[in-house]
Parts: sequence; C-alpha cells; structure tokens
Amino acid sequence: MARILVTGGAGYIGSHFVLRARAEGHDVCILDNLCMGHRWAIHAERFHHVDLADEQAVLDVLKRERPDAIAHFAAFTYVGESVENPARYFENNYVNTMKLLRAMSVSGVQRFIFSSSCAVYGEPARLPMDESLPTDPVNPYGLSKLFVEQSLPWFERAHGIRHVSLRYFNASGADAELRTGEVHKPETHLIPLVLDAAIGRRPDIKVFGDDYDTPDGTCIRDYIHVDDLCSAHMLALGYLDRGGQSDAFNLGGSRGHTVMEVIDAARRITGREIKAVISPRRPGDAPKLVADSAKAFRVLGWKPLHGQLETIVEHAWRWHRHAYELGYF
Repeated sequence: MARILVTGGAGYIGSHFVLRARAEGHDVCILDNLCMGHRWAIHAERFHHVDLADEQAVLDVLKRERPDAIAHFAAFTYVGESVENPARYFENNYVNTMKLLRAMSVSGVQRFIFSSSCAVYGEPARLPMDESLPTDPVNPYGLSKLFVEQSLPWFERAHGIRHVSLRYFNASGADAELRTGEVHKPETHLIPLVLDAAIGRRPDIKVFGDDYDTPDGTCIRDYIHVDDLCSAHMLALGYLDRGGQSDAFNLGGSRGHTVMEVIDAARRITGREIKAVISPRRPGDAPKLVADSAKAFRVLGWKPLHGQLETIVEHAWRWHRHAYELGYF
C-alpha cells in the first residue's frame, strides 16, 4: 500500500484516479483549490482545500501527509483560452508545478506521476503518433505541459525525484457506477457536447469542417476511456516502485474515430435525434490525431479494457443523464 497525494483530485480524471487507487488499497488524500473541481467529486476521506500557488501551504500538506508519491492532475486545459491568455496557463500549469516539485524536494517525496498531453507534439509529422516524434507544441497549453516535462529530469538529477509523464489523447467516458464523471464549465469536449444535444441542453452539435481528407470529411481523434487512463497511472506508480527509469508514455486508444462516427454512435446509444450543423473549419485543427501506445503496452503492461467507442459513449451517456438530474450542469 502506498500513500498517494492527488492534486486536482476533485476534477474529472483526478476523481476517477482517486476511486481506482482506493479500490486497489492505497491510502489517498486530495489537494485541490476547487477552481475547476467539484465538491461532489471528492472521494477521499482527507481533502486539503489548498492552491498550488501557495507553496508554504503545499509544503505543510506534504509534511503532514508524508506521501510516498504524488499524482499531479491539477491544470488548466482549455486550448483556446491558453492562446488568448498564455500567462495564465504558464503561471498555473508550469510555475505552480515547479512550486509543487520544490515542496517535494524539501519534504523528500521522490515519485511523481505527471498528467501530460499529446498537445506536446503539435502537428504530427506522421501517424500513428509515437514517443519518438519531435515535441513542438502549437499552443500555450501544450507548451506549458512540455515545460514541465523538460524540467523533470533536472529535479531528478538534483533531488532524486523519479517521474512518469503520461501523454493523454482524448479522455472520455465516466465511472460505470456513476460516482463521478465529466462536468466542465464551459464544456469543450466533443462527446459531452454531443450528449448535451441529445439531452436537450443545446439545439445541435457544430461540426467544424466536413472537407478533410478522412472517410467522411470530418476530423479524426483518438478517444481513451478515463478508467483506462487511471489504470495506466496505477501501473506507472508500480513501475516506479520497481525501480523503473523516468520516462514518458502515450495513452490513447490507438485507433481514430471521425466526428460523425462519434455523433452516429451517440444517436445509436441514446436513441435520440442529434442535429449536426456543418460549420467552417477551426484554425489549427489537425485532420487526424491517433496514438501509438505500444510503449505503454510493452513497458507498463497496460491493457485498456474499454476500447470500443460505443462503450465510451454509453458510460458517458449514463453519467450525463445522472448529472443532469442532480443539477451538476
């Protein structure tokens, strides 16, 4: 059993990880400022309402909790907002992570799991995307994640903090037992936006471009169930426990789905008409983004269990209705 501190543990992915870690018998506590998280998503007995910007408060928590490892999910994640307000993203995602790492170095915590992103790659030179691709972010959000990744080896060299960076593709789905799920304000992810149209919270779903070089002309993205992401985090912790070297891994479904395929799957799952409105392309949207996750399979022993798009959409739909009834939106 490990003592794990989860930053951002009241958020979408963080709250799922807390449930997974506790189910596997670990002692878990949460640190979250609730800027983006939710009190209903807190699933640990010990919760610290602390902002990472307050380095002394973070250090006090680490000294009190004495965690064996930190799983770091706390971050701003809106790509468009990062372009409009880059300073906010560099301050929160990078500077505050440096404060966390400095507090770790003082308190002696030496295992770190970092929630990174495929956005560190930018426009891919080839598909599927593996870890050997050059990192060249095209927005401040991706750059803020890359800054952290590039800083981690120096903290290992100076303070012995070993780390794993997990580069997510499109996190989706929800807890099958409806204990937590995806609620963002504003929402920007495709699947919950489509389900908003299904439930009647919006009149339609906008499809940005239908003239890409793809089977139906709409963009292709790689979707990965949030529970499978969390299993990878647990495997990454075990990997470090066994003395594994610091590294970075892609986490994706290793297959792509077009926007229209997602909408059609939602129509089948919900049994409802979902109006799709074709809109102009958005600047910067890549036609195809698909992961090569073979390294995670090989090194971590990761085996995603929810790879079917229909399963992802079904779990998301069950949660969406549940959250709507509880007034979470």
